[in-house]
Amino acid sequence: VSPPAMSRRVVRQSKFRHVFGQPVKADQMYEDIRVSKVTCDSSFCAVNPKFVAIIVESGGGGAFIVLPLAKTGRVDKNHPLVTGHTAPVLDIDWCPHNDNVIASASEDTTVMVWQIPDYVPVRNITEPVVTLEGHSKRVSIISWHPTARNVLLSAGCDNLVILWNVGTGEMLLSLDDMHTDLIYNVGWNRNGSLLVTTCKDKKVRVIDPRKQRVIAEKTKPHDGTRPIRAIFVADGKIFTTGFSRMSERQLGLWDLNNFEEPIALQEMDTSNGVLLPFYDADSSIVYLCGKGDSSIRYFEITDEAPYVHYLNTYSSKEPQRGMGFMPKRGLDVSKCEIARFFKLHERKCEPIVMTVPRKSDLFQDDLYPDTPGPEPALEADEWLSGKDAEPILISLRDGYVPIKNRELKVVKKNILDSKPPPGPRRSHSTCDSDFSQPGLEEVLEEIRALKETVQAQEKRISDLENKLGQFTNGTD
Repeated sequence: VSPPAMSRRVVRQSKFRHVFGQPVKADQMYEDIRVSKVTCDSSFCAVNPKFVAIIVESGGGGAFIVLPLAKTGRVDKNHPLVTGHTAPVLDIDWCPHNDNVIASASEDTTVMVWQIPDYVPVRNITEPVVTLEGHSKRVSIISWHPTARNVLLSAGCDNLVILWNVGTGEMLLSLDDMHTDLIYNVGWNRNGSLLVTTCKDKKVRVIDPRKQRVIAEKTKPHDGTRPIRAIFVADGKIFTTGFSRMSERQLGLWDLNNFEEPIALQEMDTSNGVLLPFYDADSSIVYLCGKGDSSIRYFEITDEAPYVHYLNTYSSKEPQRGMGFMPKRGLDVSKCEIARFFKLHERKCEPIVMTVPRKSDLFQDDLYPDTPGPEPALEADEWLSGKDAEPILISLRDGYVPIKNRELKVVKKNILDSKPPPGPRRSHSTCDSDFSQPGLEEVLEEIRALKETVQAQEKRISDLENKLGQFTNGTD
């Protein structure tokens, strides 16, 4: 006898059904930050287990501020900035394999890569480790390769996508003639073998960057005219946000092997802010944050219809100017935290913690599968030659402890290093005899020692300033 219809499961089983969002207490926010007012659909904020970086207003030129995560409360108005660009900064991204390295893209057409010290520097950081020049118009998108060391992607308003080897300062690949209009966003798949891009020409493209080929594309995944966003989710599927013809916001889920019909297409509301999707592969949850919205909606993606399942909405009163998303290894596993957002207001940054309610204090291994750690799986040249590798995973059972500052070394290839042509040398340079190799080595060693001294002094000054700050205790 078949069981009565009522006993069938009415509610979908999922451990993420009760995920809830909560802002931190007031003293855990970052206050008095002049968040950039540039009109750009980037997230304006990048975070990792050590630092939060925020693009800020700056008179003449472009700047962002970097704060150690623990430095909450009011930010000193003289706190050093990272100021090297000559026009506004449009996007920033922390290197996934080195928590002290961040890249910035700017309206000045350059991309700069910076080394951030573990201590708070005394002065503004003005010297990037390397400047990457190759775009002819402003650069609005930047994204590190998920598994290969030192591979960085940039996309500009010249409709170009360029891949760089930051370790040598060289351009690895330039993807031109692929986009006929402004590129809205670019995303890597999990092992960095493919890219997905959205463009003002209303197409979503899946690109194999090393073969420099579009391997799949979909015209008008959403009928509306406003910008589309696309990201890779599990199993190579693609998740998009966009607008219907009636200007309703939509989300879509697509299969690369059958790009014609969506797996899911859902309408949400009629707000006009572009929805920025943030995806957590470990839980298969996608979080949608609209610029100018005051809410974060989140959905679980599964193999069961309707495939994209609405979970809940975190609502607040204040609209968001931008949003940072902490990598999994920066979360507090003892509190069953599965995501942490850094919401930008006009003058502050407010962390929002997403939690799965659990009664036990033990490590919840079903919530925390092994997750990508800070070690790259490939070198840049291995990746360029055609190798692929999945991220190297780490366990979060005992929490993650960030690694000490590792210096990014840039070794520029010198055209003078190539051997001279064989045969008699016509002219004899006097330089050779006067300036021997050991002499040069000595000078370089001296410069290195001086640099170390300056850094040590800066750290000492910084420590003394901090101590002084504790004594005066805000009675300035």
